[in-house]
Amino acid sequence: MAQTITVIPGDGIGPEVTDATLTVLKAAGADLEYDMQQAGLIALQEQRNPLPKSTLESAEANRIMLKGPLTTPSGAGFRSINVEMRKAFDLYAHVRPVRTIVPGGRYEDIDLVLIRENTEGLYVGVEHYIGIHGDPHAAAESVMIITRFGAERICRYAFEYARANGRKKATLAHKANILKFTQGLFLEVGQEVAKEYPDIEWEDRIIDATAMLLVLDPYRFDVLVMENMFGDILSDLAAATTGSLGTLPSASVGAGTALYEPVHGSAPDIAGTGVANPMGMILSVAMCVDRTLGEPTLATAIREAVRNTMAHGDVPADLGGETSTMAFASAVRNRL
Repeated sequence: MAQTITVIPGDGIGPEVTDATLTVLKAAGADLEYDMQQAGLIALQEQRNPLPKSTLESAEANRIMLKGPLTTPSGAGFRSINVEMRKAFDLYAHVRPVRTIVPGGRYEDIDLVLIRENTEGLYVGVEHYIGIHGDPHAAAESVMIITRFGAERICRYAFEYARANGRKKATLAHKANILKFTQGLFLEVGQEVAKEYPDIEWEDRIIDATAMLLVLDPYRFDVLVMENMFGDILSDLAAATTGSLGTLPSASVGAGTALYEPVHGSAPDIAGTGVANPMGMILSVAMCVDRTLGEPTLATAIREAVRNTMAHGDVPADLGGETSTMAFASAVRNRL
């Protein structure tokens, strides 16, 4: 029987890059059925809930999700649906491969992986206002939560990932010099786990120094692991070394459940114009086919078709070309 996956097109450019990606996936011959669901602004407008019960039930049943970008209001409004889905399914490890697709950019041959803890840190959303002298919003406080359990499983995931994928080095990025309890615990646990993997070179670095070195010399890194918010920031910085956020895929994984999505946002300013780059979504599908469906040959074929498409001059707008969203997907499909 065909595997059913939950597909959430998302907001903004999400439906466009999703349609383009499903065109490629169907042409690749993957034995899949698609359960289309809603989340984000479109779900709020049509179902009065940014994360409907039906979407959660579909994800619970299928355990594999392909999701387009979702819009999260800044300040007021509903909390991040991405964060809520990670919590709901305990998708504790966010895996973001950062690889050069387009030659001739600022750097050549970038090949590193960021692994971000996905369920703890500041993004748990434990925060409140503090009233002073009649002003109920005179101050605001957020709490960073790091547990030994959470730190150990993400550090162990990083080392196991490095070992399984032939990676030689792991770097833990932290701010333990200032946040001595929370980040100190994360570092302490990382040091303990590292002792169990003598075959993997290990180092720890302060987060701001790591950011600097990712700009100056990204080749010194292989696998990086860090807390939730730090990972959110550094992963976008690392993405810039490849030329565009639009090129990069990601996976959020837990025990028996995985969510695949591009790393870019919903870009409402270009929604409907047909210029969005679908590459990140297509390569996310390749991760899904490889990691979750167990078809590495098919995943390699999709990745090679993307590279060949770029090499033959079909380049999306965010990389300086003129190839539309669906034209790029059609070119990839034709090269499978």
